[in-house]
Amino acid sequence: MQIPIPFVKSKPLVSVVRLQGAIGTQGRGALNDAALAPVLERAFRRGKPKAVALEINSPGGSPVQSSLIGARIRRLSEETKVPVFAFVEDVAASGGYWIASAADEIFADESSILGSIGVISAGFGAQVFLNRQGIERRVHTAGKSKSMLDPFRPETEEDVARLNRILGQLHETFIAQVKARRGAKLKNDPDLFTGEIWIGRSAVEVGLADGVAHLVPGMKARYGDKVKFRRYGMKKRLIPRLGLSLAEEALGLIEERAGYARFGL
Repeated sequence: MQIPIPFVKSKPLVSVVRLQGAIGTQGRGALNDAALAPVLERAFRRGKPKAVALEINSPGGSPVQSSLIGARIRRLSEETKVPVFAFVEDVAASGGYWIASAADEIFADESSILGSIGVISAGFGAQVFLNRQGIERRVHTAGKSKSMLDPFRPETEEDVARLNRILGQLHETFIAQVKARRGAKLKNDPDLFTGEIWIGRSAVEVGLADGVAHLVPGMKARYGDKVKFRRYGMKKRLIPRLGLSLAEEALGLIEERAGYARFGL
C-alpha cells in the first residue's frame, strides 16, 4: 500500500491494456466484452491514470463483440476524462481495427498491418461428400429461412442474396464507426472501405493511423521520462473451469490461427 507524501508530486501514470487474439466468445483468451469489462474498468479508474494505452494485436472476429468493446472504451474514457491511445503491434485488422478506432489516437510500427474494413462470412459445403457416402440429409423447419446456408445442402440464390444483404448492413455499420471516429483524418481513397490493408506509414497516409510510434517511447514523449506504466490484461483460465472440451479449445485456436494467416502472420 502506497502512502501519499505531502508536497511530493506523483509520477504520471499510464494504464496499459493488452488486447491480443481473435475477437469472439469461443476459446480460451478470446477477446470479448464480458471478459474485458473488469479489466477496462480497473485500467480507467484505478490510480487516476493520465491515459490508457491499448496494445492491440488482433486479426478481428465478431462484429458485435468488437462494437461492444469499442463502445465500452469510449464510455469509460468520457466518464473518467482519460484519453485513450492505441498502439498496433503485428495487426489491427477488421474487428481489431474497429477497437483501435475507439482510441483518440492510433499509432503503429513500420510493419504493422491496419485496415481490412470489411465483413467476411466463410463456410464449407459437404453435400457432395454426403451424397457419395449415401447419406441423406433431413431438415424440417417452421419458417422457410430457418435453414439458410445449411453446409450439408446446396446453396440457393435466395440464401446467398439474403447473406449478402446482411453482410452489406454490417459493412455499413463498420464504415460509419470508422468515419465517426477518424473523421477528417481519413483521406479520399477509393480502397479505404474495400477490405484493403495498409502497412505502417501507408496507414498514416490514408488516415487510419496518426503516426509511427511504440508505446513506451510514445507515452514518455507525451508525459515525460518519469511516467509509470501499470499493466492490465485478461487472466488465462483453465479449460475445466470454462467447461470447454479439448476439441472446442483446439477449434478456437485453429480459428484464431486462420485469422492471423489471412494477413501472412
